[in-house]
Amino acid sequence: MRIVYMGSPEMAVFPLEQLLLNGHQITAVYTRLDKPAGRGRDMLATPVKRAALAWNLPAVQLPSLKQPEAAAQLAAFKPEVVVVAAFGQLLPQAVLDIPCYGCLNIHPSLLPQYRGASPVISTLLAGDQFAGVSVMRLDAGTDTGPVFTRAQVPVLFNDTAESLTPRLFRIGAQLLLEVLAELPSAKMMPSPQNDALATYTSEIAREDGKIDWQRTAEEIGRMVRAYQPWPEAYTFWMGKQLFIKEAVLLPAAEDLAPGKVAALPQNAAGAAFAVGTGSGRLGVIKLQTAGKKPMSATEFLRGQRDFIGAVLW
Repeated sequence: MRIVYMGSPEMAVFPLEQLLLNGHQITAVYTRLDKPAGRGRDMLATPVKRAALAWNLPAVQLPSLKQPEAAAQLAAFKPEVVVVAAFGQLLPQAVLDIPCYGCLNIHPSLLPQYRGASPVISTLLAGDQFAGVSVMRLDAGTDTGPVFTRAQVPVLFNDTAESLTPRLFRIGAQLLLEVLAELPSAKMMPSPQNDALATYTSEIAREDGKIDWQRTAEEIGRMVRAYQPWPEAYTFWMGKQLFIKEAVLLPAAEDLAPGKVAALPQNAAGAAFAVGTGSGRLGVIKLQTAGKKPMSATEFLRGQRDFIGAVLW
C-alpha cells in the first residue's frame, strides 16, 4: 500500500522499518522538527528522520499540520493510508480525510484505557499487571477513534517506561501489518470504543518526578520505574539533586521517618541503604547526582560518609 508515515522517537523506527521490509511503499515520512541538543546546542534530528534518510525516503518537518498548505502537501504524496506512531501532533480533519483507508495509529494502551499523552507511564504508576497496545483509526478526538485490534502484554517486575514502551511498539507493528493486510477486503472492521470506560492521561512535566517521601514505598517504587528515562524520580540532599535510578521495596521492619536514610546491615536485594516513606521502606540500588554518571548506591556511600542518617526532601 502507499503509505505516509508519521513518527518521531526511537520506538517509532521499528514500525517504519517493518512496513518497508514487508513491501509497503512509504511515499513520505513526517516527523517533528530538529531540536538543539548537547552543550554545543547542535540541531538534532529525530530518530525517525534519521531512519527515513537512511532508507532514502523524503522527510517532511512542519511546525503544525494545521497550516493551510499542509493538507495539500500531504495529498500530493497520494497515500492510501497514513500510519501514525508517536508523532506528537494531532491530525486535523483536513488531513484525516485524505487517505482512502483513513489514518491508523499505534497507541500503547488497551484503549479506551489511558488515552492521551502518557499511557505507558500511567500504566506503571497504577501498578497494572498488564499493559497493552491498540491499532485504531484516528478521528478528530484524542484517541477516541474505533479500534481494529488490541494486544495485552504482561508488565515485568523490573519494567520501566524505557523498557516497556519499545516492546509495545514492536508488538504494535505486527498488529499494524495484520490490519493493513485486511484493509482492502474490509475483512477486519474497527469497533467503536466504549467512552464510558475511558480514562485519560496528561503530559508529564519535570516536576512530576519530585519524590514526596510521605507517599508509600510502593508508590515511590512505581515512580522510579515509570519515570525512566524522563523526567526520572528525584529528591534533594544538602542542596544536591539525587536521581533514584533503581530501587526495591524492602521487607517490613522498624518504622523509619519519611525521607530518613538508614544503613542496611547487608545489601538487601541489591540495595545499599533504605529510605523511610509514609508506609514501608524503599531500598536504593542505583542513583545519580546532577552532572555525574549513574552509580551503584554502594559506590555512592563510599564517598558520602555523612549520608546515613540524613533526611531527603
